[in-house]
This record gives sequence, structure tokens and C-alpha cells, in this order.
Amino acid sequence: MFKRMLSAFGVGGPSVDTVLDSPHATPGQLVTGQVRIQGGSADAEIGQVVLSLVTRVEVEHGDHEYGGVSEFLRVVVAQSVRVAAGQPVSIPFQLPIPWETPITAVGGAQLPGMTVGVRTELVIAGAPDKGDLDPVLVHPLPSQDAVLTAFGQLGFGFRSADVEAGRLHGVPQELGFYQEIEFFPPAHFAGRIQQVELTFVASPHELFVILEADKRGGMFSSGGDAFGHFRLSHQEAQVADWATSVNGWLAQVAERGGAYHGYDQHGYDQHGHHGGHHGRGMGMGTVVAAGAAGVVGGMVMGEMLDDAFEDFGDFGE
Repeated sequence: MFKRMLSAFGVGGPSVDTVLDSPHATPGQLVTGQVRIQGGSADAEIGQVVLSLVTRVEVEHGDHEYGGVSEFLRVVVAQSVRVAAGQPVSIPFQLPIPWETPITAVGGAQLPGMTVGVRTELVIAGAPDKGDLDPVLVHPLPSQDAVLTAFGQLGFGFRSADVEAGRLHGVPQELGFYQEIEFFPPAHFAGRIQQVELTFVASPHELFVILEADKRGGMFSSGGDAFGHFRLSHQEAQVADWATSVNGWLAQVAERGGAYHGYDQHGYDQHGHHGGHHGRGMGMGTVVAAGAAGVVGGMVMGEMLDDAFEDFGDFGE
């Protein structure tokens, strides 16, 4: 990002510019870079240099929903930094991306509405000076990408994505929120299913995949939500036949209201058959890109990040 003058020092004070080695990452990786401070007209001392990861989170309160910027990782990368007048100071850093970090890019296309950023904060004389956000494009893990690829094969259409505050029943979570990626159902389910929401919760060793289908009510049947729950190791998830499993689960939802269907921790379905490779169809990146085109038009990533965080206050986990 562009250098920003540190307001706490007034005119002629030092400026700061945080530079990422690469804006691309996946959950579980390290983001590396440098915080570059350029000395101003006089010597200065910065108490702490703090980097944090933030994302936009929706919070439901009664019948209302509001958004805020949630900080979900905070790292002090330097303390008591002396900046001589006119001299540059470079502070290298490594920032771990939590396994539950929301996905913000699929197949080269940014998910509309999804933003994760690195925020630079300098503590000067005990007061924080919060800087600009540097966007991070968080790509899916190979295990997550296998699920998204199956959604593309089945003909799902991307609808929207957001991050919801709260916790999922029966799923271990470290962060106080979870991502929901919403899809229009394949054409042959369109009259019976309104939408399907996909949530990933990853850890170093396994992946939880939670599906929620909104079933349409009919003359002789009631609507409502139905859930599917899958739990596999990352290795098993990469080779599982997700297209067959998701299509089968959705058929159950459409016909009978969503009886449980999913893989156990060993990667086998209810009938004891191990998932195999499935023929590749349209990639989810293409699906997302097509949906994004109608939502954001020609907006560039930086503008999307600025717009997404604009006018929202901070709140904790």
C-alpha cells in the first residue's frame, strides 16, 4: 500500500508502508513481508509494531443483522523501534494464516463480498495508530477445492458469500465465526430447493464440510432447512467422490426432507464405498467468476476491499 504518515508525530513525522511478499495464501500458510518505516524530520520511537488479520463479519441480533470488522489474529512483530531522522527501518515478519480463515478467491476469481486484510498498527506513546489494510487473497486448500470442483460439476450457481458470527453445533472451532458460501441449486432441483449453503471448517489434519439446504414447501409438504455433515482427513477429501455424495444428499433432501448423509472420519459413505475420482466438468472458478461478473462488474480488488470495510466499526471475536 502507499506510505502513510504517522499522525501521532504530526507534520514531518515518519511514514509507514507494509509490503507483502505475495498477497496469495492458503489456510495454514505463512504470509511474509516487511513493515517499512521511513524516518521523518526528527528522531522518533515506536512502542510496538502490531500486525493483525481482519475480516468483515455479519452479526445477527434478534431480527436485525449488522456488520463489523473482526480481528482474528494479532501479532506483535517489533517493540521499542527507534527511527532516526531521515533513515529507513525495515522490519521483516511472518504472519500465520489460521486454518479457519475464510476463503476469498476461487480459481482466480475473488468471491464478491469476501475480504481478508493485514492491518498494520503502530503503538506510539501508548496510543494505537491503525493503518491501512493490505488485502490477502486466501485460496482454498486442495481438500476444499475438491468440494468446490464438485459443485461446479453438478451445475450449482454461485449466489453470495459472507462470514457469520457464531459457532456450529458439533464442529470444533477456534475462531468465533464461520464462512457461508451460498449457491443456487442445479437446474433439476430448482423447483424443490431454494439454495444451498456450504461451510468449511479446517484444522491441520481434517476438514469438516457442512451443507445446509433450504427446501421449498409445497401443497403436500413443508419447507425448512436440512443439513449434511462430512468429516474427512485432507488426504481423503482430495480423492472423495464429492459430486456423487453431494448430489445424493441433495436428492434425499428434495424427496424426504434431508436425512443425514455424509462421510465419517475414515472417508467412507454410509454404504461402505470409498469415494474415487470424478470426471471434471466446469470449474468452480468459472462458476464464481460468472456470478461475480453480475455482482461487482469491473471493480478491482483494492476497491472491493476498501468498500467492504468502509463504514463498519470494529468488534472482537
